[in-house]
Amino acid sequence: MSTGQLPMGKREFIALAAFLMAINSLAIDIMLPALQQIGSSLGVVNENHRQYVVTAYLIGFGSAQLFYGPLSDRFGRRLPMLIGIGIYIVSAFGIALIPSFVGLLALRFIQGLGSAATRVITISIVRDVYGGRQMAEVMSLIMMVFMIVPVIAPGSGQIIMLVSTWHMIFVFIGTMAAAVGLWMFLRLPETLRPENVRPFTVRSVAKGFAIFLTNRVALCYTIASTFLFGALFGFINSAQQIYNGIYGLGVYTPLAFAGVALFMAFSSFINSQFVGRFGMRRLSHAALTGYIVITFIWLLVQIYGPKPMPFPLFMVFFALAMFQYGWIGSNFNSLAMEPLGHIAGTASSVLGFMSTVGGAMIGAGIGQAYNGTATPMVVGYFSVSLIGLFFVLIAERGRLFRPQNAPPPSDPSLALH
Repeated sequence: MSTGQLPMGKREFIALAAFLMAINSLAIDIMLPALQQIGSSLGVVNENHRQYVVTAYLIGFGSAQLFYGPLSDRFGRRLPMLIGIGIYIVSAFGIALIPSFVGLLALRFIQGLGSAATRVITISIVRDVYGGRQMAEVMSLIMMVFMIVPVIAPGSGQIIMLVSTWHMIFVFIGTMAAAVGLWMFLRLPETLRPENVRPFTVRSVAKGFAIFLTNRVALCYTIASTFLFGALFGFINSAQQIYNGIYGLGVYTPLAFAGVALFMAFSSFINSQFVGRFGMRRLSHAALTGYIVITFIWLLVQIYGPKPMPFPLFMVFFALAMFQYGWIGSNFNSLAMEPLGHIAGTASSVLGFMSTVGGAMIGAGIGQAYNGTATPMVVGYFSVSLIGLFFVLIAERGRLFRPQNAPPPSDPSLALH
C-alpha cells in the first residue's frame, strides 16, 4: 500500500500520524506548569507526590503497549486505535471532574492505557504504508512535527491557567484528542493487508513475540534505541535540578527546553531529506559515531573544565548531542521494524514497550545519580552511546555504514522499495 491508495496525500498522512503520536506528548508536557496548582487544589502535602501525575500516566502508557500490537494485527489498525483514543478522551474529561488526587491518578493511569494505542498503532500504520528508506523519511518528518509539541505545550498550559484552572487543561487535551480521532475516522482507511492478519490467540501472540525477539537486527536495534532513549529520560528527570539548581534559569527554563526541541526537530527534517540518498544505516551509524565523540569531549570538559561548566557551553554540547539523536532515533526504529512488516503491530508493541519501560528505568537510574552537578547525566549520555554501539555492531555483524540491503523479492511486505 502507498499514500497513492489512500484518500489523502503524503503531507496529510504525515500530519495525521504526527498528531496521533503528539496526543501522548501533549498529555505530559502541557500540564507541567500546572502540577503545583493540581497539588494545592487536591490537598497534596508532599511536593514530590505531584510527580505521580506524570508517573501514573507513563506506567499505563508503557504497560499497555504490549497488547495493542497483537490486537491491531488481528482486528486491524482502525478499531483498536479508535478505542484507545476513546479511552483517552473519556479519562481526560473525567479527570476534569474528579475531586480527589487518588482518583486523578487512577484516571491518569487509564488515560495512559488509551494513549498507548497512538504510539504503537501509528508506527504500525506507517510500516503498512511505507518500507525501507521511505519509512525512515516519513518517520523523520513525523518526528519533526512531533518535536514541536514540547515547544508549545508548556506555554499552552500556562496560558490556559491564566484564564481558567488546571481542570481546563484536561478538557483541552480531551477535545484535541477528539478532533484528531475524528480526522482519522473520516480520512484514514484500514491499512493492514489481509494476508498479514494474525489470529489473536496466546500461541499466535507468543509466536509473534518470539519472531521479534529472535530477529537479530530488530532486537539489537531496539536495545540500542532503548539505551539512547534512556539517556533522554535521564535528562528529563534531572532537568529541573540542572536548569534551576545549577544554572538558576527559573522562568526561562521552558525556553531552554524549547531551544533543544527545535534543534531536534530541525535534525529530523534534515534526516528526512538525506535518508533517501544515503540510507538509514549510513546516516544513523554516522550520527551514533558523532554522538560518542561529542559526549566524550563533553565528559572531559565536565570533569576537567570549570565548575560549573558555563551555561552556553553546556547548551552547545547538549544541542549537538541531541542533533545526532535526531538522526539516530527515527532510523533505529525504522531499522528495527524493517524486517518485520508481516507482524508490524506486534513488532511495534515490543519496540514501544522495551524503549518506554526500559528507557524509563535507565533514565531513573541516571536521574537518581544527580549529585548537584551535571556529571552523572553526561556520564550517562556517554555510557549509553557505547552500549548502543555494541548492540549495533551485533546487529550488523561488526560492519558499520553498509548501504541499505535490498529486500528479498519473496517478501511482499517490503515490496514498496
